[in-house]
Amino acid sequence: VQLVESGGGSVQAGSSLTLSCELSALPPSRQFCLGWFRQAPGKERERVATIDSSGTSRYGDVAKDRFTIRRQSRTLSLQMSNLEAEDTGMYYCVADSGWCYDTMWRPKLSADFDYWGQGTQVTVS
Repeated sequence: VQLVESGGGSVQAGSSLTLSCELSALPPSRQFCLGWFRQAPGKERERVATIDSSGTSRYGDVAKDRFTIRRQSRTLSLQMSNLEAEDTGMYYCVADSGWCYDTMWRPKLSADFDYWGQGTQVTVS
């Protein structure tokens, strides 16, 4: 499974931006999890949003009701609005077999995702 992100760029605070991720194939399992992580320089990687094979989406705290994750076939998107300087970072598309959350409702960690894109840079000033 290969993932290719696009749509990053430099925008002003308050702007909107939509990231896209093209998957060469979906993970080879009946249940799978797709999502977005981000990482700013000097900071830890953060979970932005995930969506599973049933279409259930969940968001990390960083999304703050401003982001929307969607999947259409093998295209994953992240619609971001009202961007803030704190949203600056490299955004990674991820994929993995299995559910996004375990039976205790703990989210899958970034280290658990087998497939990663190269990332797309988002800069908000």
